[in-house]
Amino acid sequence: MPSIPASSDLSTAAETPAEAGLLDALQHQVAVFARRAEQTRLGGVGQARNSMDRAAYLLLNRLDLEGPMGVKALAGGMGIDSSTVTRQVAPLVDGGLVKRTSHPEDGRAVVLALSPRGLARLEEVRSSRRELMARVTQDWTEEEREAFTALLTRFNVSLSELMASVADGDPAS
Repeated sequence: MPSIPASSDLSTAAETPAEAGLLDALQHQVAVFARRAEQTRLGGVGQARNSMDRAAYLLLNRLDLEGPMGVKALAGGMGIDSSTVTRQVAPLVDGGLVKRTSHPEDGRAVVLALSPRGLARLEEVRSSRRELMARVTQDWTEEEREAFTALLTRFNVSLSELMASVADGDPAS
């Protein structure tokens, strides 16, 4: 995993004690969130709780949202290397959740596709996780849920872009 430049290397580093305090609070809350997510694996509620690991969920979800694709495309879209995708997808193929098929335009190439069993399993896990999110945010307004989702999405995109630029050796990162 690429290392992130020290804060003194970043042009956006906090310049005031208030900014530093806010960034300290943010990094602390991200660390707490990561711990809580790992403790519960944000696995949902009911029978499907903790029944699918994060890697499997993200792979199945991407295949559902974007359709069949090759290992390289799947890895690129997830920001991980092809060998990791190959290793993570193997048990999903063995379990009948993902199927390997020939590329429609190039029969020599292999694409990964969500199987009907995989889609059913993904929907079961999504439903369980949706229920967990509903419970966690039951006292939130719809606007608060939307704002949190938008900000968390923005945070994840920014983090992904930073990690990609660090991996590419971008000196501005």
